[in-house]
Amino acid sequence: MSQTNTPLLDEVVQWSQETCRQELKSVLPKLTSLHHKSESWDDQIRIMKIITEMFLPHMGLSELEDECLSKILPKAVTMFDSMVKEILDQVGGLSSQNTELCSLLRNILQAMMQIIDALSTCVRHVGTFEEAPDLVTIRSLPACILKILRETFQHCKDSEVVYCGRLSLVADLLQGLFKEAYTLQKGLLELLDRISLDSSASEEEVFDIVTVIHSLLDICSIISNLDIALHANTWKFLIKQSLKYQSLVEEHLHHSDISNSLCDNLLASFHNCVELAEQIKHVGLQEATQSTEYKLFQKSAKMCRFFANTLVHYIKEFKFFLAKYCSCFHQLYLQIISKFPPSLCAPTLPSALSEELNAAALVPMEALLLQLLAFRPFADVVLQQDLRLSPEHELPQCLLLVNALGQLSSQTEEELQLWYSGSQFSEETPRLPLYQALFTSFRRCSTERQVPVLLPGVMMKGQAQIKVTLHHHICVQLCASVAALPPVYFPVLERCLADAVLQADTQTALLATDVWCFTARYGTAELCLHHVCLIAQLVKACTTECYQSFHLGLLLRRMVFLMTPNHQMELVARFPPSEVENLPVWGHVLLRALSQDARYRVETDIIGLTEIALTDWQNGGYKLGQVHKVNVVLLALLAAVRGQSSPEEQCVLSAVRIITQLWLRMSPDQVQTHPVLQCTLQLLLSISAILVKNLEHQLILQALLCVDAVVSQGCAEPQLLLAALEFLSSLGKIFVPLDSQNQILPRLSSLFGVLLSDKSWLLHQHALEAFSHFAEITNHEEVISQSLCEEDTKTKVVNYLSKTVNAQGDVDSRLQRLKLETAVIEQHNEKLENNKENASNKQAADAVADSEPCPKRARQETSAEEEYSRYIQTAESALKALQALSEGKANTAAPPPQWLESRLKELQTLITNISTARHTT
Repeated sequence: MSQTNTPLLDEVVQWSQETCRQELKSVLPKLTSLHHKSESWDDQIRIMKIITEMFLPHMGLSELEDECLSKILPKAVTMFDSMVKEILDQVGGLSSQNTELCSLLRNILQAMMQIIDALSTCVRHVGTFEEAPDLVTIRSLPACILKILRETFQHCKDSEVVYCGRLSLVADLLQGLFKEAYTLQKGLLELLDRISLDSSASEEEVFDIVTVIHSLLDICSIISNLDIALHANTWKFLIKQSLKYQSLVEEHLHHSDISNSLCDNLLASFHNCVELAEQIKHVGLQEATQSTEYKLFQKSAKMCRFFANTLVHYIKEFKFFLAKYCSCFHQLYLQIISKFPPSLCAPTLPSALSEELNAAALVPMEALLLQLLAFRPFADVVLQQDLRLSPEHELPQCLLLVNALGQLSSQTEEELQLWYSGSQFSEETPRLPLYQALFTSFRRCSTERQVPVLLPGVMMKGQAQIKVTLHHHICVQLCASVAALPPVYFPVLERCLADAVLQADTQTALLATDVWCFTARYGTAELCLHHVCLIAQLVKACTTECYQSFHLGLLLRRMVFLMTPNHQMELVARFPPSEVENLPVWGHVLLRALSQDARYRVETDIIGLTEIALTDWQNGGYKLGQVHKVNVVLLALLAAVRGQSSPEEQCVLSAVRIITQLWLRMSPDQVQTHPVLQCTLQLLLSISAILVKNLEHQLILQALLCVDAVVSQGCAEPQLLLAALEFLSSLGKIFVPLDSQNQILPRLSSLFGVLLSDKSWLLHQHALEAFSHFAEITNHEEVISQSLCEEDTKTKVVNYLSKTVNAQGDVDSRLQRLKLETAVIEQHNEKLENNKENASNKQAADAVADSEPCPKRARQETSAEEEYSRYIQTAESALKALQALSEGKANTAAPPPQWLESRLKELQTLITNISTARHTT
């Protein structure tokens, strides 16, 4: 690079500071003009240094921009860019042997450092004024410095690529260049921090400050991997300036770039933390707090916490400009939560590292959620109807919804409406109610439920905190939410519970059942009655045996336990067991849950209806076309006998008489060929298993012959085989007389042997359980040995009895197997839900649910006629139950109590008085 000496420059460099001050007005324009015209880098740098070092100190703020900075700084930026370009053009030939090129490149780097030094001089001079400068007085300074800083940091960042294996030839100068740039940026930010703009700021000033913010954002993207402190301080200043001038700049900022950059930096530092933590764990350095890896981990954790808190603060201040980016915030939350337990893809870390990581990322995520909870666009994203997530984000989504549920109790009515009600109008973004979204999300966490993943349970006073399953955790949170739920949202809750019970996934239905039972128990007795009647109607709406009927039956069975005796009698009155269409309801009820009066009424009606159906079938000539009617009443009879505690009760004796007639009509040959008879056989086996001690041995032999017929042909449905195993197991309770042993015991051994060797894992497991129970209580030990003729079967039974666990395989293999199973199960559930028959059941049940009134709305005054009807039905039901009880006692040795007659006379007098009063009015 040649130097062009001019008389002016040679003269000026000899001047004193006083001479420079005196000649400022006359010489400075000549110098700036000479700087502008000069084509030589050396001359430009020389002139720039003369101006900044000799004349700048004598200039005031008011003249600085127009007379100096705006004249020389743009040219300095152009010169700096051309230097960087020259390096990129020439660096390909750099080597230790090419000393001339090496010297050229080093000279360019030194020249770049001189430019930065001259700019630092400008910043220092402006900083010497006591009063803070106006932005217009130094307008060129921030813009030009930030452009040069960007080029400098970019060049340093790319140095390994630019200089390849020859970096050592210029490493010292690159390090010096970075330090000079670091110092320059620090000085500039301190200077800008002193500047203040008020609401009267011009558009030009607002534009300049927005440009500064965006330029710093650009620099942040470059220096993220260069220097942690510089990166953090740049971000701090960027956010500080954004908030300082919020009202001026909020409509001009690139919120998308800022928020995305914060999210990216947070994720990058978080993933870096996780990787370092895993490295520390693998090399066993978790105790070595002074190790390099541990210090790096702490620095990364600090940056992670900084970016997380910064993002939360930024969202808080600029929330209404961030509606378009809620999907990014949602994904950020899911990605971070997925790296913490109980997520299946979370690394296992030492407790100390895990706690630091929690503080750095997990705790701020709670604050992030709290900030976004009241933001409708965020709710629209989280609760969208057709939300599609990657498998590793299903559990984080579920936990997000649970956390949102927990935070809603402290929110305003508007937020409750937003999350609980779902979208209300067609013009809104389709949005599920929170409860429905949570049940849907829980259903999608099938693999996590099977593992099962564990979460911290609720802290109980005086007890250590325990780990609980996902089902338990969500159930507790849901019930706590229901306890605090305003009554206006109960219709939405009930709709969501009904939908969850009526979908195909049984575990999700069980969760909804748990919450529904809590809701009924937490509310009034009248609310419980309403819910039970609703469920009974839903059961009746299911016209076939289906998964909806099964789920509703589980719910009904549990809910009846929560009813008062009076309401149980009202349930009997509303759904009389004497009517065939109500039998599906009572087929699901455990009669031991009923009061003595209600139970006796139900038993009596079921027995009576069963006898009528049996008589009709007999009178009709035992036609196969009428067997389905017998099966309907047998299902209800099964429910009746399950509730018996004494084999001497009238219900037991009647049931034995009924099934005796049916067993005598069962033909093994017909059972093999007619599915409807297999259903009859299944019910008879289940009833007989309960009443086995009351059965004659000839009936037991008949049952074994029928079972043997369907098992030998391989035509039996799994439900029938499960009922058969239940019956075979119950035979351990009886002693078979010698004259019947030759007929019964060999068949019993043969059936056990066949079922124990079944290839279906489900049937095989039930066979092991049934055989184990039989072996524990039977007096016929020869059956045990004769059932285990095959060595393989014997080994499996011995392993089962000794509780030997089969080889599980490694954790990863098991997890992969569970994931494959999850896909199969979900396909099966979808197939069930798409089945036309099941879909029609769902529609019918939905229609019933929609027609039911809201139990939590203000009670409406019923008409007088409705009140009369309700009380008459209750009285009539009670009197019928009393009549049945009296007739039953008449057939036994125990007479009715002595006070009964006097109380009946009192009731008769009361009825007469009511009738008299009616005629009087």
